Amino acid sequence: MIIGVPKEIKPSENRVALTPAGAYELSKRGHTVYVQHTAGVGSGFSDEEYVEAGAKILPTIEETYAIAEMIIKVKEPIASEYGLIKKDQLVFTYFHFASHQPLTEAMVESGATCLAYETVELDDRSLPLLVPMSEVAGRMSIQEGAKYLEKPMGGRGILMGGVPGVPPAKVMVLGGGIVGTQAAKMAAGLGANVTILDINLNRLRYLADVMPANVTTMYSNEYNIRRMIKNHDVIVGAVLIPGAKAPNLITREMLKEMRPGTVLVDVAVDQGGCIETCKPTTHDDPIFIIDDVVHYCVANMPGAVPYTSTIALTNATLPYAIKLADLGWEKACAQDEALKKGLNVIGGKIVYEAVAKAFDMEYTPYA
Repeated sequence: MIIGVPKEIKPSENRVALTPAGAYELSKRGHTVYVQHTAGVGSGFSDEEYVEAGAKILPTIEETYAIAEMIIKVKEPIASEYGLIKKDQLVFTYFHFASHQPLTEAMVESGATCLAYETVELDDRSLPLLVPMSEVAGRMSIQEGAKYLEKPMGGRGILMGGVPGVPPAKVMVLGGGIVGTQAAKMAAGLGANVTILDINLNRLRYLADVMPANVTTMYSNEYNIRRMIKNHDVIVGAVLIPGAKAPNLITREMLKEMRPGTVLVDVAVDQGGCIETCKPTTHDDPIFIIDDVVHYCVANMPGAVPYTSTIALTNATLPYAIKLADLGWEKACAQDEALKKGLNVIGGKIVYEAVAKAFDMEYTPYA
């Protein structure tokens, strides 16, 4: 199969979809890997490393899309890429369709096969291609939350871990999945007092067993959320419904109940966000303030640590990419139910129900 790896062009996105090690694994199986010139530089990988691994370098993004049967990316295509995607081309990337109707309509119109990392789902309902970036984003949410708690950044002027004689920050984490767990671990490690909320009691029992003593678990409902936002310094939104828009757990009017300088970090923003006032921001302009509450809503948080993120992502995606390249997407999805669940758009039809429902568009089940 001919595989194309374009350079990511979303603002401040330094990751690349494939490491030289990944290119080597595909090349040695007889596949041809084309990497756009300097695609890996932001993650610390030179063109020369890809050539040594058996890949070929192409000078432009247009040439990379034009030659490839399968495109492997990190982030969803942006508007300037829509016209480069061909009928029957396989595009394997994070799409997050349910939060972006123009992208959905463009991919339907393209006639391409869109296989989304974020909806590949194992029998235990875990999301293996979302996990590595969720781990990065969860840990980063506390790193960023601690930074924006500083007074010059608009926060309350609180040190996350406090000092002897002064209490630490209070951190509230909405969601006990991968992002929430990693956020709670990081915040607890810095010495904060952490409360993690979820609606799954079994998950809360597990977290209560494995988390350190400065992490408290609580059942998530509107009453508890409203009560807690009044005295917490950092609130992390870590809610995900696979393939669908995240629910709004914190509304605009709730901001008035928060103390000035409270920091909101909505990790779910690329899936619509679980905080009503959040809208996607970039690493170049990461925050905005509403009602004296700081909002950090960068949609590609792991892009700020691209070396770590790229290796972690390729570790997870490569086995699936190899299967798709070896067998073609139809045979690969027929043999692998988890991969089949990654199919969102095929030949002009939406085949993932939650995406169709998000925009009241026609849903066509994939047999």
